[in-house]
Amino acid sequence: MSEDITARLLRDWPLPMPQAEADKEARGYVLIIAGSTEMPGAVLLAATAALRAGAGKLVIATASSVAPQVGVAVPEARVIGLAETPDGGLLADNADRLHQACQQASAVLIGPGMQDQAACCKLVRAMLPHCADKPLILDAAGMSIASRDADCGPDGPFRFHTPVMLTPHAGELASLTGADKNDIRSQPDAAARLAAQRWQATVVLKGALTIIADANTQQWRHEGGNTGLAISGSGDVLAGIITGLAARGATLEQAAAWGVALHAMAGEQLALKHGPLGYLAREISNEIPALLRTLSTN
Repeated sequence: MSEDITARLLRDWPLPMPQAEADKEARGYVLIIAGSTEMPGAVLLAATAALRAGAGKLVIATASSVAPQVGVAVPEARVIGLAETPDGGLLADNADRLHQACQQASAVLIGPGMQDQAACCKLVRAMLPHCADKPLILDAAGMSIASRDADCGPDGPFRFHTPVMLTPHAGELASLTGADKNDIRSQPDAAARLAAQRWQATVVLKGALTIIADANTQQWRHEGGNTGLAISGSGDVLAGIITGLAARGATLEQAAAWGVALHAMAGEQLALKHGPLGYLAREISNEIPALLRTLSTN
């Protein structure tokens, strides 16, 4: 049985709040490993969202070919340039360079805008020991390690042994598991539950109806937002919001519930300003701080 994510549920499940005298360290340290030469914008979307969600420090690790531009676009971040594969991916050898950043991080996001899924799979596998016991959010190509066709892991279904979240939509979940996309859409509760148990992870099955399932068979569901959220970059923003909340100290399940609700509410606010279609993914994050204040005080 899934619990509906409502404003009341969120008010009864308050996010961790820093003390008035807290510095940026207390607000959480986010590490985002993402992007490529062809899709550097995904890093910007996720990084901005993490900061708008309240995180205090940000490190971005991205392709060396775009790292300087990303650093200018996100002046709040430290940016690390990573070696690339010929196909535009990030080499697994980069994992050792990221050890310290991962150890310091409060939450880690891997995947938005990354290319070369084989390389991404190997990089995530190499990062897992460095990020042990850190909340780890895998989005887009970052989820490739969990694919039934992954060539970087053991035979059989991959299972995580540390706190991990995957954020697929129905098409991505179908690709990862081999299940039928239409079956997933018709039974999202069951699909999310089975995926969470399969990987021993928290799964956010995204859609007009979003299902959050954890490995302990708890589930939450959210229906809201509008069709304007179905736009390029929207998922990168959601992943960034969730990561920022996790960095503040929220559990993965709580960060997902709040993140999905905030993302949908931001879409509703933008629809009032601009109409149901035509607003941009980059505008979603701007709505988050005011929505956080509203939900936290009412």
